[in-house]
Amino acid sequence: MFSKAITLAMATEIKLIQSDNLISIIPIIQQLNPSLSETTLKTRLEEMVVQGYQCAGLYLADRLIGICGFWMMTKFYVGKHIEPDNVFILPKYRRLGFGKQLLEWVQEYGKSQGCIASELNCYVSNETGNTFWEQEGFEKIGYHYQKPLE
Repeated sequence: MFSKAITLAMATEIKLIQSDNLISIIPIIQQLNPSLSETTLKTRLEEMVVQGYQCAGLYLADRLIGICGFWMMTKFYVGKHIEPDNVFILPKYRRLGFGKQLLEWVQEYGKSQGCIASELNCYVSNETGNTFWEQEGFEKIGYHYQKPLE
């Protein structure tokens, strides 16, 4: 397994997905949101791009195998920060260090853009995700609330 991970890591590339190619993330986003239609996801992606959404892609031999969407914003309590969103590695490529590699890329990108922190939301029910984020040095500082306005 270790030698496989090294071989795969050498063949990977992480890069910012240009806005005119962001549609390429929809198949991965569908795995994260199986209850939402492709049309809904595409419509929301278009709105998100206008609002500043960006996405880094993890490629293996030119095949997209992972994504980390993100936002950069400034808030009173934290200053300018980067917020990873919809971090996903295809199941076949998990536990090989790609999530860590992708997150490090995104954080370095944030630093290059003047960000001084990183924060994110993770569902309470996502035990694997919470474990990952804590291992990466993130600290739980609050609750994420949602209320439909319809």
